[in-house]
Amino acid sequence: MQQSFRPENASIRIWIDGKLLPREEARISVFDSLVQGGDGCWEGLRLYRGRIFKLDEHLERLRRSALALAFERIPPADEIVQAIRSTLAANRMWDGVHIRLTLSRGVKITSGMDPRLNQAGPTLIVLAEHKPPVYSKQGLTLVSSSLRRFPPDCLDPRIHHNNLLQSILAKVEANAAGADDALLLDVHGFVAETNATHIFAVDRGRVLTPRPVACPEGITRATVLEICSAAAIPCEERDLAQAELYRADEVFCTGTMGELAGVTRIDGRMIGDGKVGPLTQRLSALYAERTAREGVPIAEEPPTQTP
Repeated sequence: MQQSFRPENASIRIWIDGKLLPREEARISVFDSLVQGGDGCWEGLRLYRGRIFKLDEHLERLRRSALALAFERIPPADEIVQAIRSTLAANRMWDGVHIRLTLSRGVKITSGMDPRLNQAGPTLIVLAEHKPPVYSKQGLTLVSSSLRRFPPDCLDPRIHHNNLLQSILAKVEANAAGADDALLLDVHGFVAETNATHIFAVDRGRVLTPRPVACPEGITRATVLEICSAAAIPCEERDLAQAELYRADEVFCTGTMGELAGVTRIDGRMIGDGKVGPLTQRLSALYAERTAREGVPIAEEPPTQTP
């Protein structure tokens, strides 16, 4: 699975610190904390027919991450929402859009890692692209990474931070192995997540997923658990061994960028019958029903252009 450039994104405008800039002019300072040390937090949002699904939950996670990083100033939610609204309007976006929302500690007065050098306030970036869900619905292949996800006493995964080197290095391993993504374990050998998504297994009709100890508190993940509860589908959060994925009836991944995607092969082992399973398909349909009717209205449908 490799994303490609979409021509409709060539002329997008990007919000950076209160300015909407053309793609080719959208840049941040070399003194910004993102450049200096990956010092920032981010969220991925998805726009469905003018509504952003779980917007409040994403903004709250961004705020909690910024608090954990000890940002001195965090833009209020209504300020961020207005920046998103303005970006979508400028790009005439209404559906099939992924938004990368980034908040850095801001620009430093001189190079260095000391947060006291950040005296200009945070940098807010709103990058909206025309981008449907990126994962194939025909089934993904995973390969186990040699890396281990940090436990909370090393770097708490509840901080949704911009330092993604672990994930990038794991993705390098997946690319080298010809797999779509990498499966990461925690330091105790239990399943954590993939390099980009949360992971679920299905065992005899029961949905299983790792506890959010070495993985972030995923919003799509939480939505799937809500759906299971509402539909009376048995589900459980617990430590999950690698072998349990190998022998599972179904495995699937979740995330805002890719929604739900079935996994059909892990470390060369076929999962189930090698096809996206029926419960994965059912949950995907239930998820689609929710995104079709829920969300915060934020964009208006552009008028149809006539020749």
